[in-house]
Amino acid sequence: MTTLQPAPGAAAPAASPPSAPPRRRTRRWIDDWRPEEPDFWEGGGKQVARRNLAWSIFAEHLGFSVWLIWSVSAAMLGSRFGYSPQQLFFLVAAPNLVGALIRVPYTFAVPRFGGRNWTVASALLLLVPTLLFVVAVQRTGTPYWVMVLIAATAGLGGGNFASSMANINAFYPSAKKGAALGLNAAGGNIGVAVIQFFLPVIVGAAGVFGLVKAAEGGIHLERAGWVYVALALVAALGAYLYMDNLGTATGSSRESAAVLRRPQTWVMSFLYIGTFGSFIGYSAAMPLLIKVNFSVVDPASGAVTGGINFVFYAFLGALVGSFTRPFGGWLADRFGGARVTLAAFVAMIVSTCAVLWTLGQVVANPGGDLTVADANSSWFPLFLAFFLCVFAATGVGNGSAYRMIPTIWRFQHSAGTVEGTPEHRGALLRATKESSAAVGIIGAAGAVGGFLIPMMFGAPWITDPLAAVKTAFVLFISYYVLCALVTWATYIRRTAPLAQARA
Repeated sequence: MTTLQPAPGAAAPAASPPSAPPRRRTRRWIDDWRPEEPDFWEGGGKQVARRNLAWSIFAEHLGFSVWLIWSVSAAMLGSRFGYSPQQLFFLVAAPNLVGALIRVPYTFAVPRFGGRNWTVASALLLLVPTLLFVVAVQRTGTPYWVMVLIAATAGLGGGNFASSMANINAFYPSAKKGAALGLNAAGGNIGVAVIQFFLPVIVGAAGVFGLVKAAEGGIHLERAGWVYVALALVAALGAYLYMDNLGTATGSSRESAAVLRRPQTWVMSFLYIGTFGSFIGYSAAMPLLIKVNFSVVDPASGAVTGGINFVFYAFLGALVGSFTRPFGGWLADRFGGARVTLAAFVAMIVSTCAVLWTLGQVVANPGGDLTVADANSSWFPLFLAFFLCVFAATGVGNGSAYRMIPTIWRFQHSAGTVEGTPEHRGALLRATKESSAAVGIIGAAGAVGGFLIPMMFGAPWITDPLAAVKTAFVLFISYYVLCALVTWATYIRRTAPLAQARA
């Protein structure tokens, strides 16, 4: 039987009977894993969990970057490819749909193959979208439908989040899940900001705050693809050498079906569409939103010739949302996830109303008139400031909502058991297994919002892009109001059955 292998220099934890039967007889499988026991955790478990968390963050970070590589690339394609704004919005939405759908099988792959093994495999799968990206962006004659299919393969990166969160959820004790899951998610989420900031530099479209000049030889989008090919190989090698599989992280079709039957799975999915769906959807659409509403673009090269240059600002939203996510997890550990999530939705409502107000001052400029562009640009600082507040609120809501999941499952499974008894320990183990499965399903549902938001911004039934954006924001505000009401009624209202869970 394989037992815990602590990090170098750490004391070995006290031996005790394993909580699950051994699954493999290799040194990369840990079959004795009891993070809820303080002696076990402090005796080496903590070091092992942190090592796995570090490499999980790196692999997930790359997955997010690849997932959103088309968000900024689409805005640089220019009219050389002949795509309309509506087509470009769909191009950036396609990876989000695939990323949402693939999260469910990615979650269940962890108990089937092991967290370490699946991290290696998912990192290698990133070679598919990155190599196809290299080929597609160099051929202006690529048919639009082919480009959409190629962009959709970037959704493989979106699946990494679900498997990574399910894996890390099993490594940490309940009291530390909020911070651990928050760090893991934030490290992945910030990959969106990294790709949106560095891709223009890598491809020669922009300098770095004036310190490095943009390349004079034109834009070379394929360079970004090659960079992430190399990084994906590094992630696969690191996971192979330094991560572990947990034999206790087992799963079955019965447990998966139980998760699907629980109403809380779908309530939390509904809420997570509002938080994470907004984060990933707005992140994907941000470069095009700025370009369409505040920039004048040269039709031949795709370069910005007037108004606001989106390449300098597109990454800020994802950056802010990523940094506030662990803060949301920390607040949830302290004040309760439901209260923090409700506050996040209220902040999203107020901030999105402010964004909508700034867009009411902007004039549609399909002809690229420089005078109109300058007038619209005067409203951009307020637009950006309010939008960053929206991103900050989505980050807090993401962290707090994910902290609610293990808390809800722990409460439902451990109710009626006495702490310290075998029944209580068994209930906690079942709660961890089910909540790990729920994480994948809820994460998949949330990512659907990342597809719907760019689609609404590029609604083909509204010919004016600015009008389509305004209409979309009105619908989003309505959804946030509904989410706030559901959060209060289900988890905070005194007479609610789950109010005692302090989710």
